[in-house]
Amino acid sequence: MKRRSLLQAPVLAAAAVLSGGVALSAQAASGWRLQTRPVHEGLGSPVGMGYDPAGQLYVANWSAGTVLRFSAKGERTVFASDLNTPSGLAVGPTGDIFVASYNEGVVWRFTPAGERSVFASGLAIPAGLSFDARGRLLIANRHTNQIIAASPGRLQVVGQGLQTPVCAVSLPDGRFMVSNIAGGISVVGADLMPRTVNTDLRSPGPGMVLASRDSVFVADFGGGSVSRIDVEGRRSVVVDGLSGPAGLAKAPDGSLMVATWAENAVFRIRKR
Repeated sequence: MKRRSLLQAPVLAAAAVLSGGVALSAQAASGWRLQTRPVHEGLGSPVGMGYDPAGQLYVANWSAGTVLRFSAKGERTVFASDLNTPSGLAVGPTGDIFVASYNEGVVWRFTPAGERSVFASGLAIPAGLSFDARGRLLIANRHTNQIIAASPGRLQVVGQGLQTPVCAVSLPDGRFMVSNIAGGISVVGADLMPRTVNTDLRSPGPGMVLASRDSVFVADFGGGSVSRIDVEGRRSVVVDGLSGPAGLAKAPDGSLMVATWAENAVFRIRKR
């Protein structure tokens, strides 16, 4: 089966440049500081990331076909292998790990022991994953330009008319903020339709996490930054000058973990 590209044009051009190993030269703003020494290295096109209740970090490696697990002490194990284009990853309320297969159009559910089952199928290029306040798994369904809320035995459209969505994050008021790799940052309300609030980013990727009641942190793969954007579209740069940031996760200590494709590594961003 031919692999689709996770981050397609115009991002492909950026990815080609980044794969040459551009040196990391990030600058931090808004009270954040990048630690330039990688926390984890030797990854394979890392995308989705998430922490379990024990503080272990899971990383989906899209090109390597694996999910790696890093203990709180940094010990590395292969949690799952021989996967077909794992992209989005989210850890559920009970500690199960959910991983999207970009090419197979499914979301797998793994127990902490590594037992795998299919949680959702019939999807169309699923990318980023996250959970809403109701415990539903939010799936960015790229090909249909929709956000799907999945629960056992049910798929429900909760956002539509988007522009190549790659991640959705639920806000406390029930709205969603969505990163669209071809159309900026959107807010989706009860009518399911998006309102574009920010188009500053070059290619917002699947790395997006909640920052506050009305804002998110989002990785701009094509622009090399991590920014904070609120529901009115106001942007503050957290870190700039990164090389292909794709994955983003909030660590138990409140710091941000960003995965870059040029270095195939995870870096930490701390509050000053």
